[in-house]
Amino acid sequence: MSSLVSSRLHEDIWDNRLLLARLITEVENDTATGRDALEILYPHTGNAYIIGITGAPGVGKSSLVNQLALAFRKGTGKETKPHVGIIAVDPSSPFTGGAILGDRVRMRDLSGDTGIFIRSMAARGAIGGLARTTAQVARLMDAAGFEVILVETVGAGQAEVEIASLAHTTIVVDAPGLGDDIQAIKAGILEIADILVVNKADLPGVENTERALQAMLQLSNHSGRASSAGSSSTPVWEVPVLRTVSNKGEGAFEVMENALAHLHFLRTSNEWEKRQHLRIRDEVENLVMQTMQQHWMKNLPPSALDKSVEALYSRKATPYQTVKDLLKLSGFNFD
Repeated sequence: MSSLVSSRLHEDIWDNRLLLARLITEVENDTATGRDALEILYPHTGNAYIIGITGAPGVGKSSLVNQLALAFRKGTGKETKPHVGIIAVDPSSPFTGGAILGDRVRMRDLSGDTGIFIRSMAARGAIGGLARTTAQVARLMDAAGFEVILVETVGAGQAEVEIASLAHTTIVVDAPGLGDDIQAIKAGILEIADILVVNKADLPGVENTERALQAMLQLSNHSGRASSAGSSSTPVWEVPVLRTVSNKGEGAFEVMENALAHLHFLRTSNEWEKRQHLRIRDEVENLVMQTMQQHWMKNLPPSALDKSVEALYSRKATPYQTVKDLLKLSGFNFD
């Protein structure tokens, strides 16, 4: 077993941020060391409060994360300041696979605070706004003792809803001038919001953007992901629409207060347990699919895929039958 992984890993990772960083790299690269670490640390997880921050590119997500982290470190009202972990997912180039990982540049105000740990991740081609290993990295931070974990997504657009299955509270950020009111109303990503934030609220058109978001909430009778169908006695979370100017530090404290109010709602309405179960189920399903794909690629005979593609191109085979044949070649039997 690697020297990074030992029976004392939980105690070591609590105090050693360099060890945490190295383990995150192992997990991102899907090494045996990373998998061993996740296995050992799993019993020490499940305590962190995960907040997802998502929205279209250019709305100021990174700046808002910066201010929100500062707010949690300064103003929760508790005597002990919570440790804050930040996971910033950056888009990867479809041509080179590289990523700038520049989100931390916008978080210079957090440097020097030992209670904050920032990790940038490349999406590495994953869709949905997160990297393939974002959930596992969040678990490492959880085990390392970070009470609050902020996850900033790529910002892919209307289909970027994967964060809703990872975060306990999802903050969707919008900004004036990104589109007309109808565009804001029809954007599917808004339906995952527990908190709606209109950032850059010092720009013209903020009132129109705010009205459009309020109209969307009324049109869909939206009351958050926690308002599952049931009797009228079921607790309901009313999604707030808040204004911020994150580059000036305005409004972040109110966002934090609403996030903590949503956390209290989750705890008192039994939604915390429901979302934890859904998160675990989603992760198991994702791991099963990843494992099956890796098994398929590892055991597929050389050139089998190329031959199948050529057969499909010449119309000598059909897609569904080709898939069955390729899976059987890797050891999957449907009979």
